[in-house]
Amino acid sequence: MKDSLVTIFGGGGFLGRQVAQALMARGARVRIAQRDLATAFKVKSLGNLGQTQFVAADIRKPETVARAITGSDIVINLVGILSGDFEAFHHQGAANVAKAAAAAGVQALVHVSAIGADAASPSAYGRSKAAGEEAVKAAFPAATIIRPSIIFGPEDQFLNRFADIVRVAPVVPVIGAATKFQPVYVADVAQAIAHAAEQPGVHGGKTFEVAGPQVMSMKEINAWIAKAIGCDKTLVEVPGGIAALLALLPGGPITRDQLAMLGRDNVAAPGTEGLEALGVAPTPLGAVADKWMVRYRRHGRFAGRAKA
Repeated sequence: MKDSLVTIFGGGGFLGRQVAQALMARGARVRIAQRDLATAFKVKSLGNLGQTQFVAADIRKPETVARAITGSDIVINLVGILSGDFEAFHHQGAANVAKAAAAAGVQALVHVSAIGADAASPSAYGRSKAAGEEAVKAAFPAATIIRPSIIFGPEDQFLNRFADIVRVAPVVPVIGAATKFQPVYVADVAQAIAHAAEQPGVHGGKTFEVAGPQVMSMKEINAWIAKAIGCDKTLVEVPGGIAALLALLPGGPITRDQLAMLGRDNVAAPGTEGLEALGVAPTPLGAVADKWMVRYRRHGRFAGRAKA
């Protein structure tokens, strides 16, 4: 991979910065393709002088995608949204990237989808992710598809969001309390993506469901957070009917589509290849999360550690 040019769509985001760093550590040159480049420049300090390049691109616009891919050896698509026009980003956008990568004759394409991608999903998110995968495979059959579970890390919108709620709320409401997840560490996902990009002859044309070593319900995750930050709070399961009403509120805590997503567990399917097949040992939540969850404790780093 040394000196290869890797274009990363969405490379300035939470996962993208980790992927860029993993690739640069392997000696690759990295081109960050992003709609809003102002959010991407943090990547520059992660590599050596001249190892990064930035280009404005919108995967909904084929001409900008083709321009971003010009001269690339490898293409990685990380673009995903949690609300909005799923069809435009997850399906048509993914198709635009795959078609441009095929036309440019790149060596490898890695497409990041999600566990839960399913044409029969109750959520538009899941259906659009499935449509995107099919479009990618049709245009670039040798693409590697990575399906992560919920990704956690220092800048995530998962653990940090719930920690904020647990820290201030007298009672913690939990929507989808029984839904199971398999949280996966952002650095593990990044290494898996970099490994797949580095060895397309081994991993091309395959789909991997990358997940952490622990299966936890939404209620168990919130309980773990409360313990980790030293907050003894009562967790209250929100009934389905009330959750449905909350999903109707403009700017509410959850959208209707997100509530539909909670109707299914977000765990790796039995028998699917995952992190280990990509040379990565899954990191347990408790092994790393303390490094940033400490800021939610009442006295920060000077607070006593939670007892195991």
